[in-house]
Amino acid sequence: MHIDHTSPIPLHKQIEELIRGLVESGNYDGGKLLPREEELARTFGVSRNTVRQGIYRLVLEGLLVRKKGVGTMVAPRTITTHLEEWHSFTKEMNKRGIRVRNYLIDMRSERPPLEVCDLFQVQRDTKLFKLERVRGDESGPFVYFVSWFHPRVPLAGDEDFTQPLYKLFEEKFSIFPTSSQEELKAVKANEKVAGYLRIDANAPVLFRKRMVYDTGNRVIEYNLGYYRSDKFTYSIHIQRNP
Repeated sequence: MHIDHTSPIPLHKQIEELIRGLVESGNYDGGKLLPREEELARTFGVSRNTVRQGIYRLVLEGLLVRKKGVGTMVAPRTITTHLEEWHSFTKEMNKRGIRVRNYLIDMRSERPPLEVCDLFQVQRDTKLFKLERVRGDESGPFVYFVSWFHPRVPLAGDEDFTQPLYKLFEEKFSIFPTSSQEELKAVKANEKVAGYLRIDANAPVLFRKRMVYDTGNRVIEYNLGYYRSDKFTYSIHIQRNP
């Protein structure tokens, strides 16, 4: 467990990879706590902030869970889906005979939350493009999407977002989304989400957090999706390798 302070690889990135190795070793499965930030900082000879930055990416990826007053532990194994096995939202709905209607499309440039800055490894005051979309069918909206885009995606902000997003990436920017990592859970709708989806506040919704990567395994989009649980189910097909 050591890092190279003379390496051109950022210290937090080296720490991230070392901790990833601890996770993959299996030695910390079953709820066993990882070493505390103070201990890791002393071991690596760096500040706690540097250690925290290395850990935070793994938390966002769903590999680690941090519990206040308890510590950091390995998260239950998550499912990674591959884009060759899922369509754009529009294509998926069309496949089911559902004509998608856009109730809201709002593209703007603003400062993102801290977790997005850490994921994209950009400065705290960096402005990023944020796309909000409320979509559904003729009977009403059933999903609210929030997308943050990495600066490497050369968006101007005036693109046609009524078309499938990844089709736009491929045809206009030659950026090919190839894989994603997703987290699914049930949450209560806050007032904003409830208003967009036309449901009661605190009603249950399916929350999906998705990180999308390009062919170089670089993150290009951080997407949050809130689905009406009474109108939408999310199924995952898993095929066992022989």
